[in-house]
Amino acid sequence: MSAAKIPATIVTGFLGAGKTTLVRHVLENAGDRRLALVINEFGDVGVDGEILRACGVQNCPEENIVELANGCLCCTVADDFLPAIEALLAHEKRPDHIIIETSGLALPKPLVKAFDWPAIRSKLTVDGVIAVIDGKAVAEGRFADDLDAIAQERAQTETIDHDNPLEEVFEDQLACADLVILNKTDLLDAAEESQVAAQLSRGARDSVKIVRARQGRVDPLVLLGLAAAAEDDHQNRISHHDAEPDHDHDDFDSFVIGLPAVADPAALVARLADIARVHDVLRMKGFVEVAGKPMRLLVQGVGARFQHHFDRAWKPGEERASRLVVIGEKGLDREAIAAMLAQP
Repeated sequence: MSAAKIPATIVTGFLGAGKTTLVRHVLENAGDRRLALVINEFGDVGVDGEILRACGVQNCPEENIVELANGCLCCTVADDFLPAIEALLAHEKRPDHIIIETSGLALPKPLVKAFDWPAIRSKLTVDGVIAVIDGKAVAEGRFADDLDAIAQERAQTETIDHDNPLEEVFEDQLACADLVILNKTDLLDAAEESQVAAQLSRGARDSVKIVRARQGRVDPLVLLGLAAAAEDDHQNRISHHDAEPDHDHDDFDSFVIGLPAVADPAALVARLADIARVHDVLRMKGFVEVAGKPMRLLVQGVGARFQHHFDRAWKPGEERASRLVVIGEKGLDREAIAAMLAQP
């Protein structure tokens, strides 16, 4: 790897796997390394960017955090990614390392291939692709389908004519990875952890290591400095979409919902969990105003599992608005979800 090239780490993983938590941990423990972030938010509220800005890490100032909310990064490489990288490289103090957090729906391979473009190749290299995996979700079977059995069933049953796009995205991210983070191991027992690790090993490329983690706590020395130069062997990273010129995300809906200040955070989270179960919501995240509290409440949910905590004080003059991003498969009933949330 040329010393003139800036290494970039691509952090991928399905919705709610813990990518932002992992990136935040890296920022807070990267020492003197000067970092920059490119964040591909899915939805209309830059929640991930806000979470990372709240770190207050001097080695990653706010001007080094770039949010791309106009669509999936792997679909808009030329329109969004290249200008973002050019802006970062134009800074007086160029970053030592760039971390790219993709949308949970993004396929990593098109982004890796972009690093082979002449305009980028001489300046950047893909230090590594990190796949963050929600161990509990895999253990529950949400993204652990036996594709051979599904293909056989589809061939034998005329009424089955659809595929599983969530499974394909999951497998593409795993197959492109240089390092797999089996996250949320605190939610698994020993047997589940062993089973999930074995499944991930089957889906990952040979020699790719699996690192177990809780709440995204992985030493930056493990994540950064892989020197994979992934752009040089992207053809060996098999994807379900290799034969397709592009892809879309028509199988998913997302919207932003506002709500008034709440008095009881625990009651709100319980209601959100009920909504997720009733409407099969994949992901909810956002910020909430709690009546009488000077702090902003951060709420994050994967399916019916939620976490919440006060992340920082509301800033002077900042609108104390409560907004949640809701993400699910196509056909998500926005009105019904809003009505359920508004119930007394």
